[in-house]
Amino acid sequence: MSTTITSLELKEQLAAGEPLFLIDVLPPEVYACQHILGACNACVYEMIFLDGVGQHAPDLGTPLVVYDATGTTMAASTAREKLLAAGYRDVRVLIGGLAGWAAAGYPLEGMSPPVTVLKDGTYRLDPSTSVLEWTGRNINNRHYGRIPFKGGEFSIVEGELRRGEITLDMTGIRNLDQQDEGYRQMLETHLKSEDFFAVDRFPVATIIASGWKRMAGATPGTPNYVVQGALAIKGVTRHVSFPATVAPQEDGSLKVQAALDIDRTDWNIAYGSGKLYEKLGMHLVHDRVDIELFIVAR
Repeated sequence: MSTTITSLELKEQLAAGEPLFLIDVLPPEVYACQHILGACNACVYEMIFLDGVGQHAPDLGTPLVVYDATGTTMAASTAREKLLAAGYRDVRVLIGGLAGWAAAGYPLEGMSPPVTVLKDGTYRLDPSTSVLEWTGRNINNRHYGRIPFKGGEFSIVEGELRRGEITLDMTGIRNLDQQDEGYRQMLETHLKSEDFFAVDRFPVATIIASGWKRMAGATPGTPNYVVQGALAIKGVTRHVSFPATVAPQEDGSLKVQAALDIDRTDWNIAYGSGKLYEKLGMHLVHDRVDIELFIVAR
């Protein structure tokens, strides 16, 4: 039994009225934009995938043809494996997927998908939907929390970042892992003190982005830019470079996710550092701090 079928073979079999069932395995919104004429939809990424196929083709003996967008990823082959494991006996994958069918000039249904591009202009950070998360550790535990944004903006010229600046409200630093309210408040007070961020003297921290470089070969779900810039904390400014995922949205907004690790002692955050103190015992705090940014700018 063949495991694949070409676009020409599929077209000829459909024209001949052969009893096969065509399934688009991509998400419903992708299917709605464009799909092969006569195909039904059951998204292989959903847990109810087999139920969806079963509604359309309850007879396990029905010949099935599954396809994805390009035939270059695991989507259609994964769908085939799931269907065979569920008892379907004749399941083939369309070579080249939807793209191959369209390139051959065969009939499609739906609308052309919208093209989302990074538009030039100034994007202003939305503090209400943007998040900075931090994580610090010692040998026994870790603490994590958030720092609120005060504001920020990014300037995009010819599709490239010319400059970006984000300000953080260090007075609002929060801990999220301590369940005991007394301990949580004590830890937050400790972090705001001279031992760590000295927020009375340095209430604001700043991330300045001077530009970015596109990452070749980036795939969805992986960073597609490397950002260059500077981080200013506690009156100290140092160069930083970190990967980021930049995703323009259909509504014209911009989403950015980025992660970086810093050595806090480079910013004079010295408490509990084994590089700077000795015989700390239970007071030893690791120097590395993890920072993750989830930014929405409009």
